[in-house]
Amino acid sequence: MAQWKEAIKSEIESILQSHTWELVDLLSGCKPLGYKWIFKKKMKADGTIDKYKARLEIKGFRQQGLYYFDTYSTRITPIKMILAIAALRNGEVHQMDVKMTFLNGDLENVLHMNQPRGFMAPRLESKVCRLVKSLYGLSQAPIQ
Repeated sequence: MAQWKEAIKSEIESILQSHTWELVDLLSGCKPLGYKWIFKKKMKADGTIDKYKARLEIKGFRQQGLYYFDTYSTRITPIKMILAIAALRNGEVHQMDVKMTFLNGDLENVLHMNQPRGFMAPRLESKVCRLVKSLYGLSQAPIQ
């Protein structure tokens, strides 16, 4: 249980450090989106637990008025080409995990989210988070 709490704390610290949102009063007629926590165990090659990961994800499926038809993903062909070039030149390939990838894109739309329970700003509990940067779960996150 302590490992999950530490993972949540680390996620919130990363979000706050990157200035993902700002606290504002909710405009009348607006409804903030909810959020959920996604928990995963990252495993080592030998099957033991490497670390516990928690990710705050906005419930972007409740967005209204936004329609995104483009999908973005990495194709396998460029990856195979890079591996082939590295093999031909006796090079080394290193894999890396970019932490908080989706949180680097600035948002153009105004979106509000409830403050995460347990991490509400003192004396600002009635405020909501206006997203400044993208967050996991948003329809436009891969585009940003």
